[in-house]
Amino acid sequence: MAEPSFFVGVIGNIISILMFLSPVPTFWKIKKHRSTEDFSSLPYICTLLNCSLWTYYGIIKAGEYLVATVNGFGIVVETIYIILFLIYAPKGVRAKACILALLLDVGILAAAIVITQIALHGEARSGAVGIMGAGLNIVMYSSPLSVMKTVVTTKSVKYMPFFLSFFFFLNGGVWLLYAILVRDVILGVPNGTGFFLGAMQLGLYAIYRDGSKRVSNNRLEEGLQHEPLMSQSNNESHQKEEERPI
Repeated sequence: MAEPSFFVGVIGNIISILMFLSPVPTFWKIKKHRSTEDFSSLPYICTLLNCSLWTYYGIIKAGEYLVATVNGFGIVVETIYIILFLIYAPKGVRAKACILALLLDVGILAAAIVITQIALHGEARSGAVGIMGAGLNIVMYSSPLSVMKTVVTTKSVKYMPFFLSFFFFLNGGVWLLYAILVRDVILGVPNGTGFFLGAMQLGLYAIYRDGSKRVSNNRLEEGLQHEPLMSQSNNESHQKEEERPI
């Protein structure tokens, strides 16, 4: 009979797949508007590097095939997101995102694979890759922090997708449970961080979920207050009619 950790891992894989797919509405909106607006490429670039490292970890460490398969799926999905972002981003934003993607997703990944293959062996190799993946997992879970600052400043959750925050929370919680069951500290620390940060994002969403509507209403009210009740030309016409002799 399979151990509980296997079933938790399978559930974790399903939730991870849903997390990877959660930005689909965001990119549908980007494609529809043909603009990335104020959305950031950083979460997707970090997630791609994170998936790449965990896929490598799952390949070189015995018994971690569940980690390798789901992150291999993540590599494909995140690559598509980044390509779409580069297509619809303004020129300046596109250049910065492209440089960042090359630096992180190609440069750092290649360096990690080459160094660990040459300098390390066995458990030391998988441990080093796992530590790098754990560190990057924390970066990935922390990447929406700048968006969280924007939410607090603008009192609007327009640029913090709900489903991404929700699945960060859920994914972190399930993989934290898996890590406890298999006694894997490397998996536990970053996913515990993700669980905590995901809870913070959901808390902000609960507080500011109606912020966009309130901001729009405030702008409408301000516009009405500043709008003249009668145009200047109508005023002049009215004055001329009053001055005209009877």
